[in-house]
Amino acid sequence: MSWDTWKQGFSAWEKSTSSYVEKMLSNPGVLGPAAALLTAVVKTKTASDRAMSAWWSMWGLPTRNDQERSLHKLNQLESRLADLEEQLAATRTAARTQPEGR
Repeated sequence: MSWDTWKQGFSAWEKSTSSYVEKMLSNPGVLGPAAALLTAVVKTKTASDRAMSAWWSMWGLPTRNDQERSLHKLNQLESRLADLEEQLAATRTAARTQPEGR
């Protein structure tokens, strides 16, 4: 019984709130400043990332991009090594199954 009452109350709240928020977010007076704020936050984050990268590089330490590039190369080498191991195993299996005279 209490669950149904709570659910009805929540549904009423959600319906009224969603229509209000939808109207508010379609208002150009809200969208313009929100977009400007988001743009400023993204630009600040970009500048911060560049500054941190320069700071780590100044100390001779690898940046996140350096680490990601190294990890990518390491994964490529690991894949190539796995392929070579499979080829070697296949070659060994083929050599064992061939008759001695060949």
